[in-house]
Order: sequence, then structure tokens, then C-alpha cells
Amino acid sequence: MPKVIKKKPTPVQSGPLDAETLGRFVRARRTQSGLGMHEAAAFCGVAVDTLSKIETARGDVKLSSILTVCRMLGIHLSVEPWEE
Repeated sequence: MPKVIKKKPTPVQSGPLDAETLGRFVRARRTQSGLGMHEAAAFCGVAVDTLSKIETARGDVKLSSILTVCRMLGIHLSVEPWEE
């Protein structure tokens, strides 16, 4: 019997984005898409350990891996211009 994926709610962001908040967004998007950890990692082309580290904000993960996971899961990140 397939494991049921419990959908996590989309987090509310207040203030600057940090690793923990980004991880909650990634986990919410993955679960809302009905993907398990192994399925999502394969879909994104990263190791399960890498995806786990992103979702839990533990350990070092290459920025390129984070950006790939976000892109593949449809999470849009942006950089805002600053005052000079």
C-alpha cells in the first residue's frame, strides 16, 4: 500500500527569508504535490540527503542544488534591488 503524503500548509513569510523558512516552503510544495522524499529528489535530480538537508536547514548544501530544487518544484525566488 502506498504511503499517504500528508500535505503541509504553505508557510507565511514575515521578514527576510532564512534557511528554515525556505525549507518549510520546499516541504510544503513537495507534500502539496503529493511527492514523497525519494520521488521529489529523483524528480529534482538531487540526492535524498540533499533534499532532506534543504527541508530541515541542516548541513551545507550547494546554492545550485537549492535553486534547482526550487525551480523544479515551482518555487520562485527573487532578489529585490537595494538603495545605493
